[in-house]
Amino acid sequence: MKSGKIYSATLAALAFLFAAHAAQSQDLAQDLALGEKVYKKCKACHAVGEGAKNKIGPQQNDLFGRVAGTAEGYKYSKAMIAAGEAGLIWTDASLTEYLKKPKAFVPKTKMSFSGLKKDEQIAAVIAYLKTFDTDGMPEEDASSYQPGS
Repeated sequence: MKSGKIYSATLAALAFLFAAHAAQSQDLAQDLALGEKVYKKCKACHAVGEGAKNKIGPQQNDLFGRVAGTAEGYKYSKAMIAAGEAGLIWTDASLTEYLKKPKAFVPKTKMSFSGLKKDEQIAAVIAYLKTFDTDGMPEEDASSYQPGS
């Protein structure tokens, strides 16, 4: 009789894990769909994905872990190069702050976009950009940059 209870408990645990995974997968799919939609605001200046090239702004493949101001072939502002030299590495946290108010985070950047106001949109764009990152994610504390430094 004990083995029947163990079997039932195991099945119940597996069903719970499956349901949790399915819900998490659905949430991720919704985030990615929202991220792709919000990223359309970025497409006027940036490109991401297969064959992406620098435009008015740098291409954004393999963005995470990249030192700011270092995308190959792109002419950055002195401010963005200085931010990279001061320790700005693109992580979830640094990109979140940058996307909120680019000119507050990197004063005198040439990025003219005023920023995203909603946290869920920022998180969704970051999730979307991560799908184009093949280098792996950096440690969250990889960026030592402090705005105004």
